Amino acid sequence: MLTAKLVDNIWSTRKTELLNGYKLMLVEVIGGGANEGERLVAADYIGAGIGERVLVTLGSSARRMVGDDSIPVDAAIVGIIDEDCEF
Repeated sequence: MLTAKLVDNIWSTRKTELLNGYKLMLVEVIGGGANEGERLVAADYIGAGIGERVLVTLGSSARRMVGDDSIPVDAAIVGIIDEDCEF
């Protein structure tokens, strides 16, 4: 699991039908470590907004967020960080 900040929405006019109904967001990894500053696309299942700090899960855990391992996602936003703390 990673901590990240939501940077922007990803708009796609054409995508697989399996992704219909899912909001795609650009996130930037925060919190130190080797991945800090890396950006990736994550499916948002919880309605987070741009500028919020979030928890992101990767791989098969991301696909299990919707209960369907056939969904083609590798990163999913699974939580919004409420408490103001340093990373």
